[in-house]
Amino acid sequence: MLIADTRRAAVLGSPITHSLSPTLHEAAYRALGLSSWIYGAHEVREPDLPGFVARLGPEWAGLSLTMPLKEAAFEVADEVSDLAREVGVINTLVPRPDGGWRGDNTDVYGVSKALRDAGCTHVASSMVLGSGATARSVVAALVMLGCAKVTFAVRSEVRPQTLAQARRAGLEVEVVQLGQVAGSLGDIPLVISTLPANSLTAGALADLMPPAGSLPPDHTLLDVVYTGWPSPLARTFEQAGASVVSGFEILVNQAAEQVHLMTGLLAPVEQMRAAGLAEMASQ
Repeated sequence: MLIADTRRAAVLGSPITHSLSPTLHEAAYRALGLSSWIYGAHEVREPDLPGFVARLGPEWAGLSLTMPLKEAAFEVADEVSDLAREVGVINTLVPRPDGGWRGDNTDVYGVSKALRDAGCTHVASSMVLGSGATARSVVAALVMLGCAKVTFAVRSEVRPQTLAQARRAGLEVEVVQLGQVAGSLGDIPLVISTLPANSLTAGALADLMPPAGSLPPDHTLLDVVYTGWPSPLARTFEQAGASVVSGFEILVNQAAEQVHLMTGLLAPVEQMRAAGLAEMASQ
């Protein structure tokens, strides 16, 4: 039963049952003493997003969006932040005081914070595996960290939106095939994989493997995958001598920024991290 001052928020997407967002946001509410706040998860596909949003009442404080809704959200946002528009990705909707919804992107913050916490405070060059929507948030984060050159490793061609974004930002761009990654690392100190967990065949993974002991410890892999950690890719880079960072750090930090946008309060990041790790350990 809802009480009069109940506030609601939720994560939307398809599939959604795997999402850690409810665990992270509810941990924040408990730590902040927001006892009347409720955070849920709803299976929503792209064609159904406008209707779902239109039915929401004044008790709603915000929505987190995962795939496949991060681009579809532009259809329901009455206002869009400059960052979300530049990246072409909305992962957060918050109600405007005068009605309607504002679209924003906290994925960029999540990536940049995860990298800073890993010691990557300034990045001269980076390799990005993949070129989809997640890669565009990664590119924006790299620009914030002073990156001058990005190498995209892709199966065929870089997506036009991602290539255009990188060039608008003034980045020098190089493109290699995924099978050339191991031989293309050279002096690239940071690799960020935006590839889904199940997207690599055994043969493709073998092509990405740097030889054991071939990378110095100041090289870093950030893999957006966080379930089944360490991922096969993370294990290979760790064996090669690099530092590895889980996508869980991106998830926690982007969720923390969402909590801030939705509640107006600074998020309790450590409590959120602890809750997320506990939930994954129990699965």
